Amino acid sequence: MKIERIHHVAYRCKDANETVSWYGKMLNMDFVLAIAEDAVPSTHEPDPYMHVFLDAGNGNALAFFDFPGLGVGEYAEVLGGHHHLAISVTRENWERLKGKLEAAEVAYHLVGDTSIYFMGPDGERLELISDPLGEMYGMKV
Repeated sequence: MKIERIHHVAYRCKDANETVSWYGKMLNMDFVLAIAEDAVPSTHEPDPYMHVFLDAGNGNALAFFDFPGLGVGEYAEVLGGHHHLAISVTRENWERLKGKLEAAEVAYHLVGDTSIYFMGPDGERLELISDPLGEMYGMKV
């Protein structure tokens, strides 16, 4: 099977408004849609939450589920769990976004001269990569 495109990647967040604001400010992603629900779709258990979508460009979307009172702890890496989201950007945008992270005092880890790893507002691990699509650190992937 070959997929057409990833429809969206979904994360949990503590506060949808804060998350939308952070991604807009730091990564220039536009808010697209909010869906308010009064039950979890998969279990139909009562639990009010907000589901928001951000435009990540080129038909890609990030989604965040705002679960009030969820009490999500620090990031914990688990087998079979999500490791990080690598976001492809041009070298020009990479430099500009690196400057925004620095100005906002967001801690990051630089790998080579093409990858910046950092955490989003809810501890999600993100990467900005300036290598062309289909390449990574000078190798074909």
